[in-house]
Amino acid sequence: MAYFCSMQLYFQKMGSGSPLLILHGIFGSGDNWLTLGKRFAEHYTVYLIDQRNHGQSPWSDDFSYSYLADDLKAFMDEQGIKKAHILGHSMGGKVSMLFSQRYPECIEKLLIVDIAPKSYQLSEHKHILEMLQQVDLNAHQTRTEIDQVLKASLPDYGTRQFILKNIYRNEEKAFAWRLNVQGLYKNLHEIGKGLDTETTYDGPTLFINGGKSRYIQPEDHVKIKRIFRRSELLTIPDAGHWVHAEAPDALFTAVTHFLEA
Repeated sequence: MAYFCSMQLYFQKMGSGSPLLILHGIFGSGDNWLTLGKRFAEHYTVYLIDQRNHGQSPWSDDFSYSYLADDLKAFMDEQGIKKAHILGHSMGGKVSMLFSQRYPECIEKLLIVDIAPKSYQLSEHKHILEMLQQVDLNAHQTRTEIDQVLKASLPDYGTRQFILKNIYRNEEKAFAWRLNVQGLYKNLHEIGKGLDTETTYDGPTLFINGGKSRYIQPEDHVKIKRIFRRSELLTIPDAGHWVHAEAPDALFTAVTHFLEA
């Protein structure tokens, strides 16, 4: 496995075969997909990409699906990838959808995990970002202390652990965020936006949703089919929104079957 930092995006590359590019959701990073990435790497060249303002990629005040889709195109050009399978989860799924509309010639097969091309109200995300801006990381010596601070406003343990993955120690050995918290808060309205419904994508597409998630509703199927004309929808019953963490075996099987078909 190799690690790189391109001029634009940090990524991890592993395996061999046809390229498979994986895009994480908001507050995430390529590391969230490392376990599954290693399994996919037995058959594909896997790229786990940190999108701007996330992970180890650069920060920018410019943040929208348009920027993120163009980041992906620049990344593929830089790596000499002419065509690839694209898998995107949540925010990364929206990026992948827009990318398919702008650069359909660059995609072999498209996989979208637990997100629809509609607009979303992101009140919970706003609450998290407001809370993170209030945390003084310099006042704490351990992750446990920070966890206790977050617990008052974020009682769900799993969500807190997911957020805490974005904390690291900088060169001064002080805690810092890998997330551009202020930049994401400023542009949160962009992340909630829906997709252009007039431009269609005719390549093979698989939408995978968690049966316990509310991100894709039955009424969204019509819009999905209208934009992605060759799309299929598969539900993993025991998974919520974080399908890759909650049902990795089922997701791995669904993805590989679709790519090999």
